[in-house]
Amino acid sequence: MVITEAIHEHVLKVPASAWTPAVEADGEIRDGARVAELTGDVLNGWPRGMRLIVRKERPHPGAQLRLTDPDGMRLTCFASNTSSRPIAELELRHRLLTRAEDRIRAARATGLRNLPLKHAAQNRIWLETVQIAFDLPAWMPMLALTGKARGWEPRRLRLRLLTTAGQLVTTGRRRILRLARHWPWTSHITAALERLALLPNPG
Repeated sequence: MVITEAIHEHVLKVPASAWTPAVEADGEIRDGARVAELTGDVLNGWPRGMRLIVRKERPHPGAQLRLTDPDGMRLTCFASNTSSRPIAELELRHRLLTRAEDRIRAARATGLRNLPLKHAAQNRIWLETVQIAFDLPAWMPMLALTGKARGWEPRRLRLRLLTTAGQLVTTGRRRILRLARHWPWTSHITAALERLALLPNPG
């Protein structure tokens, strides 16, 4: 939600005691993030039962701040008509929704952007194919990658990992994947394969 001047002025008046630590999905406190609920005149004209939640959080190094971000803290607001949950839980639910939007954006980069075929039935098959293809960039970062690589978008995954040239050879009854030593992302690939090898066998 865009923070209007009226909302911003209201945020500045929230006392320190009204801010609650934000939480992560595992229940741990989110470092450097706090949430509060805005009440009073700022909700004049809003539908009954609506709640206005604001989060302030210290952004990651290098992030661009807005003029309305006080004391180097980034402000984010959202509205909800859910009345039975505490604000930290509501904020977590809202934050998790952005991950769904990330998945949609990634799917569009994997073939969902266009429906290339002529008939609806054909495009339905295309969508199923895109979904199957998208499973790879959706699961691979979670299971095989670490650090910043887990946040790579599909295009970056394709450029750095999936299109890497390699040679598969068999020697001593073993299959070995040979990768170029000069490729900057070879270590990411080998580390990913090692992590996958440690996963339990579903069979």
